[in-house]
Parts: sequence; structure tokens; C-alpha cells
Amino acid sequence: MTEPAVQVPVMGTVHHLDDHRPTPSADTTEPPTGPVVSLVKDPATEPSPPADPAPVPVGSRIVRTGRAVRRAATHDRTRATARFTVRHGMYVVGGGRIVARRVWEGRTASRYERMLRAAEAAGNLELATEWEERLHRFRAERHRRRMELLSAPVKAAKGAAAGAGLTAGGLLLLGIFLAIANKNFSDLATPTLALIELVRWIVVVITVVWGPLVTLGPWAGLLALWGVGRHQQAAPQWVLPARSADVGAPITPSVVVTALRDLGISPLRVAIKEMGDAGAAMLGPIRIAGCGVEVDVTLPSGVATNEVQKRRRKLAENLARHEHEVFITIPQAARTVRLWIADSGALDEPIGPSPLLTDATLTADYAKGRAPWGQDLRGDAALISLYQRHLLITGLSNQGKTAALRALALWLALDSRVEFRIADLKGVGDWGMFDGLATVLIQGPTDDHVIEATEMLEGLVAEMERRIQAPPGTVFTPLIGIVDEAQVAFMCPVLDSEKRPYGGSKATSRYFMAARKIHNQGRAVDVLLYEGTQDPTDQNLPKLVREGAHTRASLALGTESQARMALGDKAVDGGAAPNLLRPGLDKGTVVVASDGVKIPAGQASLTVRTHYIDTDQAAEIATRAKAMRDGVTTLHTVEQGEERDPLADIMTVLGDTPRVLTQDVLKRLAALNEDAYGDWSFLDLKRVLDGTGAEPYKSDGRMTIARERLARHLANRDTDGSASAAE
Repeated sequence: MTEPAVQVPVMGTVHHLDDHRPTPSADTTEPPTGPVVSLVKDPATEPSPPADPAPVPVGSRIVRTGRAVRRAATHDRTRATARFTVRHGMYVVGGGRIVARRVWEGRTASRYERMLRAAEAAGNLELATEWEERLHRFRAERHRRRMELLSAPVKAAKGAAAGAGLTAGGLLLLGIFLAIANKNFSDLATPTLALIELVRWIVVVITVVWGPLVTLGPWAGLLALWGVGRHQQAAPQWVLPARSADVGAPITPSVVVTALRDLGISPLRVAIKEMGDAGAAMLGPIRIAGCGVEVDVTLPSGVATNEVQKRRRKLAENLARHEHEVFITIPQAARTVRLWIADSGALDEPIGPSPLLTDATLTADYAKGRAPWGQDLRGDAALISLYQRHLLITGLSNQGKTAALRALALWLALDSRVEFRIADLKGVGDWGMFDGLATVLIQGPTDDHVIEATEMLEGLVAEMERRIQAPPGTVFTPLIGIVDEAQVAFMCPVLDSEKRPYGGSKATSRYFMAARKIHNQGRAVDVLLYEGTQDPTDQNLPKLVREGAHTRASLALGTESQARMALGDKAVDGGAAPNLLRPGLDKGTVVVASDGVKIPAGQASLTVRTHYIDTDQAAEIATRAKAMRDGVTTLHTVEQGEERDPLADIMTVLGDTPRVLTQDVLKRLAALNEDAYGDWSFLDLKRVLDGTGAEPYKSDGRMTIARERLARHLANRDTDGSASAAE
């Protein structure tokens, strides 16, 4: 009898425990319904076990590891970290090298020798001689200090002994006073004990502080070296941060020729392509000139110099420079332009302080000296002669006009012979340091200040006329009139009692006419006028006034037409372009057209980066100038003549007569007040009566004034304050 297979019900399938047994017969017990699980594995259905994995070759592991290491080493973050670490580490090393070099140059003559070699290499024998003299002075001073150092120990020992004795004596004397005051003999030692206690506390403090100082001192020193190195970018080029895009490449002949070729001037491009030497024949030698280079370019036939000038911006960009870093001037040679190309960013670096600040012994000479105004673009000192030259400086607001003009006046102030009369029509204290230095100082922007400034100029005219009429051979001291913000005077609408305007650009303007008279004849007797004005136009800077200045300077301006007003057509046609200066960034940079400055041959102007002297520094220089003088009383208002009412005076001389001839009125007015009316003409009389209704008219063929008409006008004026008030 066969045994039934044992079955275990499970969900889904039936597994037999013994697959080798025959199927039970029909009479066997009915198997339970539902799924069963066989406890014996079925070799046919059981999956075969996985084969053992093949061993990985050692070489493949090394390759994968190497690739991973290379990916990690070349990753952007890894490179940035490495550059950061090397850069800041080299800042410390480079900073130490820079500090060591500074210390070495400060203690030795290496700086003088280096500058001497540079001057000799540049062929500047005058500068080389100056540096040689400085070297001799330095060595002499160093020898003197060393000789004094030999005797220093003996002097120090004597000083220490004397100091100890004086200290002990002083303490004993103080103790005696205390003992007498307190009637206690033990107080003799009290001052000495107090000093000992003080020394003990100092030692305690030093003991407490010394440890942290020793710990932090080296780190502070490293931090200082790191700061110096970082400021000077003293690290390899490959670890430095990426520079801005305006940093240009070195200027080479090929760079210049390529830049000219791509200017967009067809004849120039064709000529360069046809040249066998690729255009190099156009160029003169590239010379180092200050903080840049200079090269003369001879243009081919068919190309005008002004065509290159008009494309200054494109030329600068072709040279990988900003527009303000390229200057184009016209030298004497025909068909030639002179390019001055700055090192990238060099013009954004400040220049050194003014010699007026660094040399406290500096003096001025109005007739023979030259004022140290700043530096030209080549880095040479820009010196300007002010002898018998009227001056005009203009520019946009807040570009350094007042500071540039004031710097010249401060230099002149160091010549005790120079007299100043100043009107500051801005009135914010920019010229306040001349109080006690100038004989007249007017400060303020109102119409009353303009009236006083006009009276000041008319006083200059009167002094000028007096000097002109002096006997031949008379020597005069320089008299400088300065009007800052002169546009306020030209735009003033106020009329005087004779209805003459103080401002304006016509012959009736009192300020305009006074300025013109000084320009016409003042320089011959050393009466000069310096004017500073903003944003020049024909209204606030009349043509005759601006053309009367011998020295014309301009800061940044907005348009070429303003540049022509400021400097004249000749200077602008020769390359002067104050309108291309950058407002705000080129503060204090002026373009000068004058024979008082040394301008390279063939140029019509010179660009000068002026030294900046702030208000406090200007006050220090003014104090030195005041010390050179016996004392100056400064007037803050200009005494004006007696105020007359011409209409009332005319009414007075008419008396009771209904009609009086104009010539008789003039005679009577002169008799009434010779100073006010002695030089009056018919035109003056007509100008005063215009608009009153009492104008002169013909009666029986002769010009007459009617008393009734003038009385009616005066009655309306006295009642209402003006004729228009009756409305």
C-alpha cells in the first residue's frame, strides 16, 4: 500500500515533497484542496547558483584610481583652492620682500643710485645731476649720523647717570617736604617707595601682557606682510585673480599698425596692405613717455590727420585701451599724428602731493618763477609761468576747478610782493584762508556780492589807469584780481541807479566792461585778472572775455563746442579734448593752452594732472604766506561811491521851468555834483530817462526835457515804489 505524499497548503502553487513517487490511485484519500508546498527541492525548477565573479586585474584598479585622483586634482574647486592658498602664501613672501627692499633702500643709497642710472639711461643729464647731488647729501648725512653713533654710548651713560642722580635727589627732596608737612620722619622714604611700587606694577602688567604679545606678535607681523603683498599683488601671475577686461597688451609696432588698419579708413587700410613691411614704415620709434609710450605715425597719402583724430575711441579700443588712455596730437611734421598711449589703469593712480606741501621752505617769484601745478601725462612736472598772463579756467561743476585755481594763487602768495583782491561768488569758504592775506575778500552768491565784485573790478581798472599814467620807469607790485564762479556775475540781472546792468555780455554791462579793460591794458602794469567759471556758454562766458585770457585751462566738459569756447579753435583742432575727460574720474585734470607752460613742439595744448590741495592744507600754506608779510587788513565789502538818484537830481536842476534844453540839464547836473555827472553825455541822460515817459524830445528843433512829464513819473514812483505797481 502506497503512502500518500505529505502536502502543505500554501497560496498560489503546490510543491510535492517526493516527486519520485507514483501518482496515488483513485481509491486513495482525497488530497486536501488548496495550494501545498513540497519540502523537497525540484532540481528542474531550482535556479542554478551564480558563478563566482572573475577577479579584477590589479592594473584596472590602478587606472581607475588614477583617473579619480586626476579628476579630483583638476576639478575647478581644487584649482581655485590651490590658487587661493598659493596666492595668499605668496602675498606674505612678496610682502616680506617688499618691506625688506623698502628698509634697505631707506638705510642705503640704492634708491638714489637706481634713479641716477635711470636718468643717465634716459639721457636726462640735468635730472642725473640732481640725483647725484641728492646722493652726495644722503651720504654726508649718513656719515654724520654714524659719527654721532660712536659717541652715543658715552653720552647715554652720562645721561643715565645724571638722570638717576636727579631722580634720586628729586625723590629725596619731595620726601623732605612730605616729612615736614606731615611731621613724620618716615615720610622721607614715601616717594621712593611709591616709585618702587610703580615699577612693580609695571613689571606685573608686562608679565601679564608679555605672553599674549609674544604669541600674537608674529601673527600680526605676518598679517602686515600679507597686507603689503596683497596691495602690491606680489604673487605669481597664474595665481592672481582674473584682471578686468580693460587691461591692455603691451604696445608693439604690430599692435599699433593693426589698430590703425582697423580704424575703418579705407585709404589707410589699403596702403597698409600694400606696404611690403606690413606698415612698419609708418611708425617712428616707440618711446617710453611717463606712464605710457609715445609714437609718431606718418600717414600715407590720401589720409588726413583729423580723420584719425575723429576715431580716437575706436583707435583706443583697437589698442585694448580706454578712450581716455589714448591722446592724439599733431606734431610739426606733415601728415603725422603723435599717439600717446597710457599703461592700462595708470591714469587712475593718484599723483604725488604738491611741492607746496612737501617743502615748507618753498618760495615764489612772480616774474621769474614757475608754479608747480601738477604732472603731465608723461609724468614730468608741469610748471606754469603766471607772469603778466590773464588766466581763465573752466569746466563742469565739481571737477576741481576751484582747487586748481586756488593752487596757483597759493603759490603766488609765497611771493610777498603780490597783492590779491578776491571775489568768491560761490561763498562756501573755499577762499576763506585768504582772509588776512588778500586786501579784498568777497564771499557770497547773491546779487549784492556781484555788485561788490563788480566794484572790486572797477577798482582794479582805476588802479590800472593810475599806473598807466605814472611816470615812465615806475615799478609796480603785482596786483591779482580773482573771481571764482564768474558766471554768477555775467548772469546777474540787477541794474544800477543809472539802469546799467551789472551782468550781461554787452557794452552796457559794468562787470563785462571792467573785465575787458583789464584784459586790454592790465598786463602792461601787472594788473591781472584770473577767472573761474562753470559750463561755458556765450551767455555766462562772453567771447571777448574768454579770448582776452593768455592762459586758458579746462577741466572735463560736456561737448566739443564748449571745449572750443574754453580753449579756442586752434587748441581743439590740434588735439585738445577736455570734452573727452571723464567727469568725476578725471577730477583735477586740466587741458591747458598757454605759452606759460612747456608744450611739446607741434602741440597746441598740454594735459596736466594737477596736485590736489584740500582746504586744511591750503590754510597751512596761507599761514606760511602770511608770516612772510607785515600784516594785511582784509576788506569784506567794497566801498561804493555816494548813491545818487539821477531822476531826482534832474528834477532838481529843472526847477520850475516847464522845459529845459538837454545841454543845459547836463551843465546843471555837473554843477550839482561834479564826481557823479561831470563826464555825462547826452547818451547817459537819455539812458536814465528811457522808459520814464519823460524822454528828451525836440522842441523848436532842439532837444528838450519836460518838467511835467518827469514830475508825473516821480509822483507815481514815490507813491507805488515803481511805475508798474499801479496795476
